[in-house]
Amino acid sequence: MKLIKTEEAVGHVLCHDITQIIKGVTKDAVFRKGHVVTEEDIPVLLSVGKENLYVWEKEEGMLHENEAAEILREICQGKNLHPSEVKEGKIELIADCDGVLKVNGEKLRKINALGEMMIASRHGNFPVKKGDKVVGTRVIPLVIQKDRMEEAKAAAGKEPIFSVMPYRHKKVGIVTTGSEVYHHRIEDTFTPVIEQKLSEFDAEVCGHIICNDDHEMITEAIHDLLKKGCSMIICTGGMSVDPDDRTPLAIRNVGTKVVSYGAPVLPGAMFLLAYYGGDLPIMGLPGCVMYAKRTIFDLVLPRVMAGEVLTAEDLNSLGEGGLCLNCSVCTFPNCGFGKCGSR
Repeated sequence: MKLIKTEEAVGHVLCHDITQIIKGVTKDAVFRKGHVVTEEDIPVLLSVGKENLYVWEKEEGMLHENEAAEILREICQGKNLHPSEVKEGKIELIADCDGVLKVNGEKLRKINALGEMMIASRHGNFPVKKGDKVVGTRVIPLVIQKDRMEEAKAAAGKEPIFSVMPYRHKKVGIVTTGSEVYHHRIEDTFTPVIEQKLSEFDAEVCGHIICNDDHEMITEAIHDLLKKGCSMIICTGGMSVDPDDRTPLAIRNVGTKVVSYGAPVLPGAMFLLAYYGGDLPIMGLPGCVMYAKRTIFDLVLPRVMAGEVLTAEDLNSLGEGGLCLNCSVCTFPNCGFGKCGSR
């Protein structure tokens, strides 16, 4: 810092807040630290009793907080995100579309460990809407060594830490299983639940087939829906170890690659995820999806609708945070369910 006369401060950067007090009207900073003084600011500064100012003296190898903030933004900003204006070393990132926020948690932790800068975000792998603030960044000191920002760039690598995967249009086929529904002994209350959850996305139900518990009939129904051009298939029921529950076998017989039969999430432990032809998802949903407010289906569906091909590791990572507390008033997604952290 250096001390200069206020009249000579045009173009210099303030090193501290300047407070203005007007009795009964305001007591607040009229200029914040980091502000670049203009000609128009001089009368205001003099009116609050500031005849001298501490300003930042430019040094080789040092960056102003706003310059460093732009580097931090470059590290963070990926697809479908745009920045706010830089202010006091702070930049926020806002979603350009509805989709799923993707976070490279390892890089995020590395940069936060460097000190003198910080990045805070929403949880990764959860839905965001267009216009949502999803990331906040700040360079903490007024000036920071350029080498420190080079360390951050090296830790981040070439790919940005954050991006939003937009939802895709999906033609969905639903296979409802169970002899009790097939023979009209009970009403199908499962399919309406699935349709309601799909209505939150760009999904079109283009086929619905009801089957008994014969695995060959279920396999044939899946094939029929594939022929109709479905890009996602959901099978409801028949997912337990009961000898009459044959949905997992039917899904395997279609020629799918089963990612996992079972997941560390409650409700939803008997969930099955498979892919046909490499990237067409076929899911087997256990009965809990029909009656529980939130289940594994709510954690997986947004990512599938964004076109993400999930792995067994993705599902296994859901164990931390995978216990729904079945609260009397559900606040999902503003709760701990599914918040496993991005790894």
